[in-house]
Amino acid sequence: MKKFMVLHLVTWIWICGVAHSTRPASVNIGAVFAFNSVIGRVAKEAMEMAVSDVNGDPTVLKGTKLNLIMKDAMCNAFLGSIGAFQLLEKGVAAIIGPQSSAVAHTVSQIADALQVPLVSYAATDPTLSSLQFPFFIRSTQSDLAQMTAMADLIDFNGWKEVIVVFLDDDYGRNGISALSDELEKRRLKISYKLPLSIKFDLDEITNLLNQSKLFGPRVYVVHVNPDPRLRIFSVAHKLQMIAKDYVWLVTDWLSATIGSLSPVNQTSFSVLQGVVGLRQHILDSRKKRAFVSRWTKRQRDGLTNASLNSYGFSAYDTVWAIALSIDKFIKVNNFTFMFHDKYKLSHTEGIGVQLDKLKIFTGGSDLVKILLQSNFTGVSGQVMFNSDRNIVSGGYDIINVNQLGITRVGFWSNYTGFSVVPPATLKKKEHSRFSKDQKLDNITWPGGKTDRPRGWVIADNTKPLRIGVPKRASFVEFVTEVPNSHEIQGYCIDVFKKALDFIPYEVPFVFKPFGNGKANPNYDELVKRVADNVYDAVVGDIAIVTNRTRIVDFSQPFASSSLVIVAPINKAGSNAWVFLKPFTADMWCATAASFLVIGIVIWILEHRVNNDFRGPPKKQIVTMLMFSLSTLFKKNQEDTISSLSKMVMIVWLFLLMVITASYTASLTSILTVEQLSSPITGIESLIGSNWPIGYQVGSFAYSYLADNLYVSKSRLIPLGSPEEYALALQKGPSGGGVAAIVDELPYVELFLSKETDFGIIGQPFAKSSWGFAFQRESPFAFDMSTAILKLSENGDLHMIHEKWFCKMGCPEERTSNSKPDQLHLVSFWGLYLSCGVVSLAALFLFLLLMIRQYARFKQKQKDIASSSPEQPSGSHCSQVVVNFFNFIDEKEEAIKKMFTPSDNHHNPN
Repeated sequence: MKKFMVLHLVTWIWICGVAHSTRPASVNIGAVFAFNSVIGRVAKEAMEMAVSDVNGDPTVLKGTKLNLIMKDAMCNAFLGSIGAFQLLEKGVAAIIGPQSSAVAHTVSQIADALQVPLVSYAATDPTLSSLQFPFFIRSTQSDLAQMTAMADLIDFNGWKEVIVVFLDDDYGRNGISALSDELEKRRLKISYKLPLSIKFDLDEITNLLNQSKLFGPRVYVVHVNPDPRLRIFSVAHKLQMIAKDYVWLVTDWLSATIGSLSPVNQTSFSVLQGVVGLRQHILDSRKKRAFVSRWTKRQRDGLTNASLNSYGFSAYDTVWAIALSIDKFIKVNNFTFMFHDKYKLSHTEGIGVQLDKLKIFTGGSDLVKILLQSNFTGVSGQVMFNSDRNIVSGGYDIINVNQLGITRVGFWSNYTGFSVVPPATLKKKEHSRFSKDQKLDNITWPGGKTDRPRGWVIADNTKPLRIGVPKRASFVEFVTEVPNSHEIQGYCIDVFKKALDFIPYEVPFVFKPFGNGKANPNYDELVKRVADNVYDAVVGDIAIVTNRTRIVDFSQPFASSSLVIVAPINKAGSNAWVFLKPFTADMWCATAASFLVIGIVIWILEHRVNNDFRGPPKKQIVTMLMFSLSTLFKKNQEDTISSLSKMVMIVWLFLLMVITASYTASLTSILTVEQLSSPITGIESLIGSNWPIGYQVGSFAYSYLADNLYVSKSRLIPLGSPEEYALALQKGPSGGGVAAIVDELPYVELFLSKETDFGIIGQPFAKSSWGFAFQRESPFAFDMSTAILKLSENGDLHMIHEKWFCKMGCPEERTSNSKPDQLHLVSFWGLYLSCGVVSLAALFLFLLLMIRQYARFKQKQKDIASSSPEQPSGSHCSQVVVNFFNFIDEKEEAIKKMFTPSDNHHNPN
């Protein structure tokens, strides 16, 4: 029984093995593409080489021959469909191509119906990856990746608007749609679209490019099919559009075109000078170099006249991907085709295709799954597919056409952004695309310049910019319309006009006053008119606040602003003890103590050598105290003799000079400081009260107080002029006025320059700035911001401010402080420490000298006593101390006389 079961199992394994090892003698695959085209010529040669290599490699299909059947679509959807039907009649396992996105849309539906995988090496339309075409696989990079790179390139150079030139077919429209989506993510936009017919001619191009001259943007993105005649650039060159201020960006069609040009035709490079484009990045590898070497040899041998480009690499790898997938497929499946009643038709002989004999490839779905799992290294790099059935993007080379030919100026990938080293290298280093290392090599732009073009100009027929200006009724120094003259003037107008001098092109404009001149206009409404396209811009004292930035773009701020509180002030009342305020209590104590200490130190150092510091105890105490105090006012009556005293006096007088100067300055400030006449100390105390608050009509202060600080609107009193400000503050809350006014700092400074009874309370809040408002994405806003920065750097902005607001002295911010800053000990501890150290050092040196002198004195006494028959009696320690202080108390001259007689007595004659 056991032997029977083993025999049965072996037989079953043998049967299964035979069944699964049965390989077809040959497998057919098809290719539909345009034979006589830039991409088609290269692809045909590359696919033939790939089929030859597959059949020559016994490890791939293991005896099964791969047959490639080609049909010429001639870039025509109808002919491409006929070719696809003819291939399907022959039972192909997969179809390669087509290269045209428009043809691919039609052929994809046919392939889906018969469940045959369609693998394209050149159809880049992003919409082919939709769920509508489940059997479509793309072995080249999608235009979605390419347009992401193009949008990054535009953003990298700081351009805001572009003009696109494109073919008006599926390839062109859907590619530009992808670019538009990517630009929107970066707050950029396509300003104008110039569609070209499929068979565009020179006249059509000329008309479109002439029309584009009337537009402001000068950045062109060209997305067409490869064109060996370079018709677009030939026309642009004749129209003098390959020149300064223009930017021409192209997708990868140009790199494919240039690669197909013969050396003779490459003289046409002159029309491409300064063009920047994308080229699919092919990773350098041993396989790539070997393939290029074989291709070059075939060219030398006359076997091909096509020049290799990136699509040739993709076509070669496509055949290998299909061959490897078929090899895996036939290990577990058989190639079977079956009829489907739904597709049976009659009377189809007239079109040369027997549609009723078309069969469905039953294993098509499985082959698609195997294809999508491909993972091998080909001549174009790593061949892998993502979830959208597109090959994983390897990035793009950024190329620049200049006098030296085609120069690669950098790389782009979705992971690393722009760099000057290959993306694979940066990816290993975990390079961030948001790093400061985002850069490209120098680019030569049209006109031969290396400076990045601005990309935008004021066109010749452009209507003047409609610039709204607030027609103010108060604070007219900032901006207003002069009555009876229609002239617009003010600080903001001068800033705007001066900034125009730094913009490198002429800007026609016309001012449009907003308001009736009797009351300040509503600034939120004025800004909204820019968003509504009533005005192109607004020039004036426009605060940059959040709700406005949502609808318009602002220039670089030209003036700082913030909300401040203005309230009545009065002079400080007289105070009999005001002279004590400059110093804090600890400062006064330290200063008094220092006077006492210095007096004691000087007395000790001078007592033995200076008669002025000797005498009765009462006199010495008076002298000691008066000596240090008198240093404040005049030269001391007592002169110092000791060198140590003079050293101490130098440090003490320096300390005294600094303290005296600081005291004088602080007292002066205290005697002139302005004190508040209201209990308001800042915005918190103002909000916490129930007093009315004034604000300027039209200012954003109203919305900020009501919406952000939740101040009751009934407390907010509108005021229209500086005169109303002064009157309302003078009346006060009890007299029908206001307790304080909240307004922007520039207005308050101007108000206080003419009023002395009011001042600023507390610290500024709701910090903001003034800028000019422009329509969203306006390139003029960027140029104006640059001009304002230059005004600030060269000092012109400050000069304009002085012109308008410093005719009678610049207004100074008047801050109030109920307790003026006092001088603290911490500010002078270094000086006190230095003086103390010097004093202690002097005392220490004095003590050492005294000990040495006393020791010599005692030694002399012992010498005298030794020669006398009477021995001195011993002395106690206390007696020694008393004797030492008595010795110090003696005058220096007396001590010296004590030594002299003793010395003479022992000196023999």
